[in-house]
Amino acid sequence: MRHTSTADGIPPALRHFDELPDSAGVSLPIVKAVTGAGSDATVWRWSKSGLLPKPYKAGPNSTRWNCGELRQAIAAMKSPAAA
Repeated sequence: MRHTSTADGIPPALRHFDELPDSAGVSLPIVKAVTGAGSDATVWRWSKSGLLPKPYKAGPNSTRWNCGELRQAIAAMKSPAAA
């Protein structure tokens, strides 16, 4: 079962990102939205450079990022030391 969006077009995983457990995995569109990355390529470039965590394969056609690691990366991006 796939839940792509609600009536307002916001995916449930994005709407409830702060409530997801650290062990949850989120897809590329969610990572792009929570990080403010302008494109898919930016997310992949940031992952490759270490700015974002490395994704993992959740299935043959499914790549996910760990929520806990992603939250840490976002916090580090917002900290004054990162600027």
